[in-house]
Amino acid sequence: MSETLSLFELNHLVRATLEQTLDGEYWLHAELSEARLASNGHFYVEFVEKDAAGRALVARARGTMWARTYHLLSPLFERATGERLRAGLKVRVLVTVEFHELYGHSLNIINIDPSYTMGDMARRRHEILAQLQADGILEDNRQLPLPRLMQRVAVVSSAGAAGYGDFCNQLEKNAYGLYFRVSLFPAVMQGANVETSVLAALETIMSRAEDFDCVVIIRGGGATSDLSDFDTYALAAAVAQMPLPVIVGIGHERDETVLDVVAHTRVKTPTAAAAFLIDHQLEQLTAVQDLQTRINEASATLIQAQRQRLDHMTSLLPRAMALVSERQMRRLESLSARLAAAPQRQLMAANHGQERLWQDMTQAVRLRFQREHSTLQLLAQRMKALDPALLLRRGYSLTFNADGRLIRSADDVAPGTVITTRLATGTLQSTVNKAIPADEPLDTRQ
Repeated sequence: MSETLSLFELNHLVRATLEQTLDGEYWLHAELSEARLASNGHFYVEFVEKDAAGRALVARARGTMWARTYHLLSPLFERATGERLRAGLKVRVLVTVEFHELYGHSLNIINIDPSYTMGDMARRRHEILAQLQADGILEDNRQLPLPRLMQRVAVVSSAGAAGYGDFCNQLEKNAYGLYFRVSLFPAVMQGANVETSVLAALETIMSRAEDFDCVVIIRGGGATSDLSDFDTYALAAAVAQMPLPVIVGIGHERDETVLDVVAHTRVKTPTAAAAFLIDHQLEQLTAVQDLQTRINEASATLIQAQRQRLDHMTSLLPRAMALVSERQMRRLESLSARLAAAPQRQLMAANHGQERLWQDMTQAVRLRFQREHSTLQLLAQRMKALDPALLLRRGYSLTFNADGRLIRSADDVAPGTVITTRLATGTLQSTVNKAIPADEPLDTRQ
């Protein structure tokens, strides 16, 4: 009958066998399924390996990085990869195999290879982008045209984040007086719930797409290592297929996520996103102001040309009257000569005819003069009517919306809209309380 061992003796035998059989150190690649920094400074992990399909576990082992080693390796790893050591990462580590009679089998981590993790992260991003390309949606959002007006902004961000506050503050206090309406759709911007939370916010925005001009996804500050939370196919596909241009500002200048690649525009920070919107609106405002200047100049040129035409026609009237008078006088002289040579009776008849002719001539000249005078007055009235200042002095006004466009219908103005009314002697700025259709009676007592 074989010897019976205690559990401690058996475990001690296993420990001795491992120490005698195995080499001192091994490079190991595996995935971290758990990662926890204890209060004593030690870092505890669980290594796992999955089958080829990536579903079933085929191996598991506990690992420990002692406090001194962790404080040495962790900063080096994070600077190199932009990631903190956390669950979900694939790592290549140098370990020693240990077996303790009480605690069992574990791996002691003594070094880590950041390049392996960086390669895995790059591979994962490459696979996501390749899948988006295969699905035909990689460049969908980037190809959307930016609308001329980008005032109605849907923002995906953490409600209490300083970056969101900076974004709103910069839009509200822009130096050009441009108006923006910001609607926040709160989401978790770091941690395990990023994907689910941001997807929910984007889905809500998509259901109300007609209410907005663009979408802004911002994350102010935060660790660079949290950026990998945005590297998922589901998030990238949602952004790529948004019917509105998406502006992403979730990282730093040197960092790039999959969302940065698929979004319409990538900026560095929330304040950079606000600056992008302000610059776009300022460009549109400048174009409108240039158009207004050209219209004013064209109107002034037309008015001047009509005035010159009127002056020219006025100057022609005296000459025309002199020519008519001279022609009639020659005719009268000719008739007088003929009458002088005729018999007395013919002379009397001629005198009578001369008087009729003179009356007819006088009447014709008067009528011609009246017609020409009426024509000149009509031209003068048309010229006056072209002067916008005259319309304003008559009590008319011009009303513009916040982006400088002329308002022609009450249906184009929503309650709460800030409007600018230009009068003959000044400009009024007001807020619309109610838009009254043309067929509804106007109560001026309100």
